[in-house]
Amino acid sequence: MSAFQRTPPKIFTLILLTGVSILALNMFVPSLVNIAADLDADYTLVSLSIAGYLAVTAVLQIVIGPMSDRYGRRPVLLIAVALFTLASLGCLLAQNVWVFLFFRLLQAAIVAGGALSRVVVRDMVPPKQAVSLLGYIAMAMAVAPMLGPMVGGALDELFGWRSSFLAFAMMGAALFALAWFDLGETNRNPSQTFRAQVQAYPVLLGSARFWGYAGCMAFSTGAFFVFIAGAPLVASTLFEISPGMLGLYIGSITGGFVLGSFAAARCAKRFALETMMLAGRIVACSGLAVGMLLFAAGVVHELALFGSTIFVGLGNGITMPGSNVGAMSVRSDLAGTASGLAGALTMGGGALLTWTAGMMVTEDTGAMALLGLMFVTSFLGLLSAWWVHGLARQLPAREES
Repeated sequence: MSAFQRTPPKIFTLILLTGVSILALNMFVPSLVNIAADLDADYTLVSLSIAGYLAVTAVLQIVIGPMSDRYGRRPVLLIAVALFTLASLGCLLAQNVWVFLFFRLLQAAIVAGGALSRVVVRDMVPPKQAVSLLGYIAMAMAVAPMLGPMVGGALDELFGWRSSFLAFAMMGAALFALAWFDLGETNRNPSQTFRAQVQAYPVLLGSARFWGYAGCMAFSTGAFFVFIAGAPLVASTLFEISPGMLGLYIGSITGGFVLGSFAAARCAKRFALETMMLAGRIVACSGLAVGMLLFAAGVVHELALFGSTIFVGLGNGITMPGSNVGAMSVRSDLAGTASGLAGALTMGGGALLTWTAGMMVTEDTGAMALLGLMFVTSFLGLLSAWWVHGLARQLPAREES
């Protein structure tokens, strides 16, 4: 191995890997109608480029984690970025919807950028420092989904929908070059066989601590999925606000996440990660409880709704870095496997909660149903954090075997 293949990557490289993996999900969303029209396809079919993409990312994370534990972070990430680049070119050149969907689902390989960046950080530094670094990386995760649709919409308006996929291909090529020269291998103790890594899943699934960390991740993120699914309907039903103002209000939860992630990055070295997890869950639940009290008292105002939900973003930003690091620290030799499995559980839970929100949050049930479902989900995250906090106090200095 040459020197650059052994040198740990700069944090900037990990931020870009994470950012592009987020952009790939939603940057082209403003173009869905134009894609359907250009490819002479039904909009519902074209929308599979979102739902199908999410499903593939959930499955891929189950495989990517063990592969990185067996073969190393570097080769898995390089292959994933290369596949993403080629798939972006395939979408760019597609002349019918089935070819487009095939390459769009292949783009899901870039999920390795976000999933394995967390693992690389855990490889490089001790848990408390990892929480701090992941807090800064999480800020990129928050900014990317805000900017992505704006950039994609502008590209479509100026150059057509295919320009977004040309941009993806260019990003992928640049990211591959950056990773080739900067992303040194951080997995110093790869497992002997891939089969051994897959067989490690029962070890993690039998770990109470892993379920605590993963549950906190899934329920914390789940509250955000509920918000995305239900907030536009509630806002349009109750309040007469412009689409632009609605976008600003919906983006407020992401702004809260940025602030929470910054707080986690600054405070991680002073507090145990389980304490940070608990603090974030308490912030989220408290804000939602105030929102429900205000609506119960008859205060029906957009600030009562979005002012309370911003605390979910704030609490998630505080909670998520510690939850991620905790899940990967249950067994350090299974860090990649743990990250992939926790990510798959989070995405699967998010899909289920999005469906639940669609069923429960209606024009009749309104804000109370939205805030109530978000509160229940956040409270389950609080219980998970409390549980793992107790387990960590019993096992403060050793990993589970």
